[in-house]
Amino acid sequence: MNIGHLLTKASRIYPERLALVYGDKEFTYRKTNDRVNRFANSLKELGLKKGDRLAIVQKNCPHILETMFACFKAGIAAVPINARLHPNELAYIIEDSGSKALLYSEDFIETVKSMRVELKKVENFVCLSKAPDSLDYEKLISNGSPKEAEVDVSPDNLAWIFYTSGTTGMPKGAMWTHKAILTMIMNYYADIYPLTPEDIVFHAAPLTHGSGCYALPAVGKGALNLILKAEKFDPELVFQTIEEKRVTNIAFLTPTMINILINSKHIDKYDLSSLRCIVYGGSPVYVEDLKRAIKKMGRIFTQLYGQGEAPMTISYLRKEEHLVDNEGNDKVNLISAGIPRTDVEVKIFDEDDNELPYGKMGEIVVRGDIVMKGYWNKTEETAETLRGGWLHTGDLGMMDERGYIYIMDRTKDMIISGGMNIYPREVEEVILRHPAVYEVAVIGVPDSKWGESIKAIAVLREGANVTESEIIDFCKEHIASFKKPKSVEFVNGLPKNAYGKILKRDIRERYWKGREIKI
Repeated sequence: MNIGHLLTKASRIYPERLALVYGDKEFTYRKTNDRVNRFANSLKELGLKKGDRLAIVQKNCPHILETMFACFKAGIAAVPINARLHPNELAYIIEDSGSKALLYSEDFIETVKSMRVELKKVENFVCLSKAPDSLDYEKLISNGSPKEAEVDVSPDNLAWIFYTSGTTGMPKGAMWTHKAILTMIMNYYADIYPLTPEDIVFHAAPLTHGSGCYALPAVGKGALNLILKAEKFDPELVFQTIEEKRVTNIAFLTPTMINILINSKHIDKYDLSSLRCIVYGGSPVYVEDLKRAIKKMGRIFTQLYGQGEAPMTISYLRKEEHLVDNEGNDKVNLISAGIPRTDVEVKIFDEDDNELPYGKMGEIVVRGDIVMKGYWNKTEETAETLRGGWLHTGDLGMMDERGYIYIMDRTKDMIISGGMNIYPREVEEVILRHPAVYEVAVIGVPDSKWGESIKAIAVLREGANVTESEIIDFCKEHIASFKKPKSVEFVNGLPKNAYGKILKRDIRERYWKGREIKI
């Protein structure tokens, strides 16, 4: 089925129900479908055909979803790109994807102008407003045919090329098919939250990433996608919007965003009782942070574990299982990433791709219809990552006898000190229990005796004060001595990518300069 049919169907069943709201702009399902068809038909008139790619560079706004559905209907692969990336990264992704068209907003007029010489494959530049040497988006819509634009696609046709966040090098384009996206949508209903047409789904995270993925199930059910209109993630505006609009679901938040919310002085000023579900993931979440979030906002959090190679998602921990201090229940604890999604198979492999028994640490591998088709134009990387028919995630973890998954670290983040394997997340979890610590990254640094020694880079809470020796002694009280940091450095902030993930590679780089470094 063409994913664009979700909008076609919703517009027939719920024509006057609101589909998209952005500030004071409101679009019904009838209007949204009409605009999408007109733009899809205009793209065809420009010469784009099934299998071509269209890159999207915009901040959050309704036009991202309009463009994505126009691409789906026309059989074009959408390439949504995070607007916070550097122009060099934007240019790389646009050119690497071979996009024949680029749709951008007025915020990027100067950026696109500076990139044009590099964008040799782009034939059509389209801007949301008038811009030099670019087509006008609204004019294309007004001049486009209102005829239904859906084309027949096969399950394996490309729908979305999702570029990985590049924490370990240049981004790679994970190819998502119509079948993979439909699998993601159906499993959202089955495992994450049973959406209804009455739900109000709030988008405060980038629509080019997880939030955009979970806009699709909302469209499929005729629910409202409410997009935060703001230049940055403003916790008070988030709370205010939830109260005023009676938001039921937050489509997706990163752990960093949750931390910002629960540490905001405004959290107790607003009525958040309408919330039924907040989906979070995208990077490791620490137990102490999660406990604070549950105590502040209630048991409304659903954790997902996934990656660009297996979109939204591999495993999930239901909100009912978010038990603070287990609350007398020993079924599960918050460090778990939950169980595999309904039609996803997960195993733990050793370095020779042999399956490990329950309780043994190894690489998490996955197979199922949710897994990407491969990396765009990267045959060798595809063969390596999907060898033996399994997606090799690069994540270290274990599975208990009940099927719950526990993620320790990326394989490249593991520290080997004196022949002992140390998983940074285990150390980070302990350090975050200290009341003075806001966030932390633990890395391995060169050590002439041990090969690597453990170093903690910590950000303190506002007004807090603690010494290096106090942090080290605190760790000694909770974990084996060989796992404690040898040194602690205090900084004002940790480097993060456009999706809020801590860039350990960037942190390690200055310590390993001139040496062989694990990237």
